[in-house]
Amino acid sequence: MSGLKVTPLHPTFGAELSGVDFTKPVSPELYAEIRKVVDKYGAVVVRDTKLTDEAHVEFSRYFGELDDVTPYMDAGRKHRLPMKELFDAGNIDPNTGDVAATSHVTIINNLANEMFHVDSSFNARRAGHSLLVARLLPPKGTGGATEFSDSRTAYDDLPEDLKKKLDGVVANHSLFHSRKVCRPDFYKDLVVEEKPMSKHLLCQKHEWSDRMNLYFASYIHSLEGMPKDESDKLLAELKEHVSQPKYRLTIEWDQVGDMIIWDNTSVLHRATGGSYFGKYRRDMRRTTVKDMSSTKFGFNQQQEWRVGMP
Repeated sequence: MSGLKVTPLHPTFGAELSGVDFTKPVSPELYAEIRKVVDKYGAVVVRDTKLTDEAHVEFSRYFGELDDVTPYMDAGRKHRLPMKELFDAGNIDPNTGDVAATSHVTIINNLANEMFHVDSSFNARRAGHSLLVARLLPPKGTGGATEFSDSRTAYDDLPEDLKKKLDGVVANHSLFHSRKVCRPDFYKDLVVEEKPMSKHLLCQKHEWSDRMNLYFASYIHSLEGMPKDESDKLLAELKEHVSQPKYRLTIEWDQVGDMIIWDNTSVLHRATGGSYFGKYRRDMRRTTVKDMSSTKFGFNQQQEWRVGMP
């Protein structure tokens, strides 16, 4: 396998990959080997890549068409990074370069990322892969790890009668819903039902591994065709199910240059916070690849609308 070494991190998913020199261009043949690892394990960490912003973006293009931050800029967010294809997942104030105040609207919105979710399920065309690179880390022991949940195995373990009940059920995803759930006081006047919602099957086949997946996320507002109370109850049960310790894997960020690649259509993820919050700068840069599968648009009629918040 081209000198690659794969070290599993969990009994059912997640791995550390070594043997790739990212200071050199990645060949199509090497990408194909890396992709096989990602397809199998769902979340893959590569240490000390030394990737530049440009190399990060170029490598990400192998996975498919890249999303960009335009909807967030249109909503009023100032972008501090040099390329629109780089999503700012850090806590640095774009005006001062210092740690952003915990009262900053972007920091408030990002608190919702501590709930298990998948990137951009709220857009008409959902995200496929995400590639997150550490550019500046807080002191060790102050937190900031990323946690994953194995949503394919979580689906496998569902009772057969529940699988039948969920077959064909469509979920309504909303960025605004998760933000209001996290900070109902801040968003007390936000009417989520007036905002666009993206529609995707709750249970669907992950094309790259030919396994079924529970496409669950904190962005899910409701399930189509169900009374709201029944939908809320079922979503709460599924949240509890995918959050069980046996499905979870925490990956620490050891050094600048570490990269985690994950497939949003086969795993869930969340930020874990920590004592660094509001004290130490943390510069994390993510590329988001638009889903390239046959179900990338879900039930959104192959539209390309996207949403963003400050």
